[in-house]
Amino acid sequence: MAVLYHSTRGGGQPVSASEAILKGLSEDGGLFIPDSIPALDKSIKELSEMTYQEVAYEVMKLYLSDFTEDELKDCIRKAYDEKFDTEVIAPLAEAEGAYYLELFHGATIAFKDMALSILPHLMLTAAGKNKITNEIVILTATSGDTGKAALAGFAGVKGTKIIVFYPKNGVSPIQEKQMVTQKGDNTLVVGIHGNFDDAQTGVKKIFSDQELTDRMGKKGYQFSSANSINIGRLVPQIVYYVYAYARLFREGRIAQGEEINVVVPTGNFGNILAAFYAKNMGLPIARLICASNDNKVLYDFLSTGIYDRNRPFVLTTSPSMDILISSNLERLIYWIAGGDADKCKALMAQLAKEGRYQVTEDMKEKLTDFYGNFASQEETADTIRRLYEDCGYVIDTHTAVASAVYRKYVQETGDRRKTVIASTASPFKFTRSVMEALDGTKTSLGDLELADELSKLANVPVPRAIEEIRDAEIIHDHECEADRMKRVVEMFLGI
Repeated sequence: MAVLYHSTRGGGQPVSASEAILKGLSEDGGLFIPDSIPALDKSIKELSEMTYQEVAYEVMKLYLSDFTEDELKDCIRKAYDEKFDTEVIAPLAEAEGAYYLELFHGATIAFKDMALSILPHLMLTAAGKNKITNEIVILTATSGDTGKAALAGFAGVKGTKIIVFYPKNGVSPIQEKQMVTQKGDNTLVVGIHGNFDDAQTGVKKIFSDQELTDRMGKKGYQFSSANSINIGRLVPQIVYYVYAYARLFREGRIAQGEEINVVVPTGNFGNILAAFYAKNMGLPIARLICASNDNKVLYDFLSTGIYDRNRPFVLTTSPSMDILISSNLERLIYWIAGGDADKCKALMAQLAKEGRYQVTEDMKEKLTDFYGNFASQEETADTIRRLYEDCGYVIDTHTAVASAVYRKYVQETGDRRKTVIASTASPFKFTRSVMEALDGTKTSLGDLELADELSKLANVPVPRAIEEIRDAEIIHDHECEADRMKRVVEMFLGI
């Protein structure tokens, strides 16, 4: 059966998977969701005997039903290749009785590579299927990791341009250097004076600007998105949860059908939403543990049913989670509203106008799959230090938020099911925060020098992604106010 996609806000006609990938966002501002969540059609035993690439095909074929087998397998083959520094693609590391799903072995050492390695191939295939002759302009806001992963995926790709906006003082030095040293005539990186939510709001405004869209069309351009709002990013993320479960079964760590818990450090809600989709495909997941940092808007929502972004924005040591408007939550809101697009649209309008909304008791009752909690920056640092001292295992700040919240969950509930923790970035991406957590002191060394110190301490080589930027030339030094983002786009495209 062909899976079609429609807007969470009810506007427009249903579209195919390839059309949804090309559009990125529905014309009414809503997010594309499948008309049904398909069930896994292979047993866990069958999946356990497959490579990552083979599991990817079995999961993605169910959602991207207008892609032929050859088209989809070609995209997968090009994505999950030697760019990853491990043949397994997403290995599991056991520490303190939990399984850390390492999603950072790609080209930019963050979990965004898992989806952004394949998105350009899906997008170009989709363009061909839909006879698109326009040049595709990827417009993206990033809290740190999406930007570089998207740039790496689209740089030099014929028929595309990519523009990335990031908060100038809201990412780690290594995250910033990865972006501003990106080569490629089709790339533009801009630091905005504001936070991630300002960048994300600006991108959404540009997407919904019909006058700009019309002018772009006349010049042979059309927008799409590499943010996690694009269904072409969400679907590949489902894969690694299915793969992780199958791997645990293969290694005899769980029995077939045994339920596990999944912990995800969460900002924009896309990664944990992928786990939710995997659960609803039939994967035996019991609880989805949503881990927040000091920007704990999701924890408060899951606790109270009230989403309220009207609060101070905190810059933390886990900057990719420094988000107060979690865009992908809209897909869950649509789900718990029973597919009522009008109700979802009204709540999103209230969020845009008042900065808050409250779901009904009936909707809140449908959130029982989720558990939410948060970790302070002190708790995050303590977790990095404790895990290293107890196990010799070094994790980054985002993974540490998840680990700290998981510890709270076990203490609070006594639930000791086997648990997978999404390890979303290499500790080398946040060397200063990690090293300060490990030795408890501030240091005058630069972030790249600290990478060498971390390598000695953790007894692992410095990743290729770090070596590549040591002496790389700064190519993008553009900055702008948040309200000038549209003008920056116009100038880059010459319209």
